[in-house]
Amino acid sequence: MTADYADQLKNLDATMRNIESVLDIARLRRDKERLEEAASAPDLWDDQAKAQEVTSQLAYATGEINRLTRLRGRIDDVAVLMELAEAEGDADSMAEVGTELTSLAKAVEELEVRTLLSGEYDSREALVAIRAGAGGVDAADFAEMLLRMYLRWAERHGYQTEVYDTSYAEEAGLKSATFAVKAPYAYGTLSVESGTHRLVRISPFDNQGRRQTSFAGVEVLPVVEQTDHIDIPENEMKVDVYRSSGPGGQSVNTTDSAVRITHLPTGIVVTCQNEKSQLQNKASALRVLQARLLERKRQEERAKMEGLKTDAAGSWGDQMRSYVLHPYQMVKDLRTEFETGNPSAVFDGEIDSFVEAGIRWRKQNELEAAA
Repeated sequence: MTADYADQLKNLDATMRNIESVLDIARLRRDKERLEEAASAPDLWDDQAKAQEVTSQLAYATGEINRLTRLRGRIDDVAVLMELAEAEGDADSMAEVGTELTSLAKAVEELEVRTLLSGEYDSREALVAIRAGAGGVDAADFAEMLLRMYLRWAERHGYQTEVYDTSYAEEAGLKSATFAVKAPYAYGTLSVESGTHRLVRISPFDNQGRRQTSFAGVEVLPVVEQTDHIDIPENEMKVDVYRSSGPGGQSVNTTDSAVRITHLPTGIVVTCQNEKSQLQNKASALRVLQARLLERKRQEERAKMEGLKTDAAGSWGDQMRSYVLHPYQMVKDLRTEFETGNPSAVFDGEIDSFVEAGIRWRKQNELEAAA
């Protein structure tokens, strides 16, 4: 037993050292010092966008350092406890060692996933778009359930979010929604959520209580940075202004502040109505349009490299997860085969296990393709 625990501890320590090296805790500490200095500047909030970027990056660096430090401390503590338990022949303490090693193994495995995010845009913040698919009012309700799921996931992790647009359906739910997750590596983490999600349940909107299958699409984009050179000439955009609407079509603003931008060369349409002013809505819509054009460019470059012709929106047709509420309870990822029998927890934002399995699955596919 003691030998087994010693081997487990040795493996955990080696994995943790690799994680500390890849995530570069020394660099994180330097970043934290620099950001703390920037955050203490008296004129920080003169530029609100810059201030939010600084505080978000500082919160991320602090959180990562604390997470690494806590895990390293727990590994060191369990090594001491095991040594004492063995020397004193204390069975209760040795049992505590076994429990802590099991808990540590899960925590280290979760952190190890972060080291797999090495794509070109993985370190960026994310823009997430959700659209109701086939299934009528059930699909619109499902889209709203997914929006809440992702916002709850972000809240659980302490990530700041900003909803840019919510287009409500007439009876219930959402036609579409777009929001940002303002945390480093949000794109790399959530990008495995892109695709078509499927819900099977007894429809609450069917007075005959029949089972209904509905679909919703999720698209995850990296936030555009100044170095991306995504310039959009004014003559390539058509900007429309209209009145924002809430659930049931009611107006939520007394002024025509919502903005719709159509990119004429590609036909891409983006909207934003959740900001207070027309100017803010236009700026947010422009950020979303730039992200979509960046993703389109990235997909086209990938297709060219692979000698294939693809559509940048192709992932929308890739069914990747089923949420079954009737006749049994199960959520299953169709790519990784990971599943759980607790849909309520999933819809409340507990999706880390699905995300981690998706990241590992994607990395394995990348390695196989490169071999």
